[in-house]
Amino acid sequence: MTDLATRARTLLELHTAPEILVLANVWDVVSARVVAATDGVRALATASHSIAATFGYEDGENIPLALHLDMLELITSAVDLPVSLDMEAGYGDPGETTRLAIAAGAVGGNLEDQMKPLDEAVAAVEAVLRAGRDAGIDFVLNARTDTFVRAAEGADRGELVAEAIRRGRAYLEAGAPVVFVPRLVDREEIAAVVEGLGRGKLTLISAPGASLPARELQELGVARVSTGPFTQRVALTALQDATAEIVAGGVLPPGTRPLN
Repeated sequence: MTDLATRARTLLELHTAPEILVLANVWDVVSARVVAATDGVRALATASHSIAATFGYEDGENIPLALHLDMLELITSAVDLPVSLDMEAGYGDPGETTRLAIAAGAVGGNLEDQMKPLDEAVAAVEAVLRAGRDAGIDFVLNARTDTFVRAAEGADRGELVAEAIRRGRAYLEAGAPVVFVPRLVDREEIAAVVEGLGRGKLTLISAPGASLPARELQELGVARVSTGPFTQRVALTALQDATAEIVAGGVLPPGTRPLN
């Protein structure tokens, strides 16, 4: 467990450092190895959507947890970097899922609140952190609020920002080191949430064509930015484009590198 404890401390330090932590999410061993071998990469995070898609499942805890964790263990065994698991909403038992994730080599993870009553969401956060302590590591929980993900069309943006801050503060008070607010992309709204939570407490996802560059997020005080399923979509887009080109009578991209 000593190695896991060291990786957990490293991951926590990366979240609390002045420089923003940039994570390109992975979904299998080869993607993990390619990302881990890239200059500047200091940790890895999985994407539940991408792992589920790899096995033909829809996102949303449709992939069996055992299969999900099997892939996690293959990834953690293939790299020397700290790995954070996307635990979705905890598969009905966030504490037990965290225990199993740690046994499979994870030292951090995302947990969705799905806009459940705040006391239930806080209890889930506490269960995750308790499982980490029981395992002897400082599990780095990226406590996610789905305030923007589940917002009704036309919802008041100011009220959404206020609710994200309210929930985020509750998770921080419960011990989570950072709070994840997906679909938060507007500069002024990001600045407001950072002000409400404190610098170095907010994490975001980078969405193609919508998000600010990582360097600008760092200036705003964001702790971490990840890519979720979008890195897999980048890879699949390249695959489909290359296939279309060669089927149409062309050739594969000349810049293709032997990365596996």
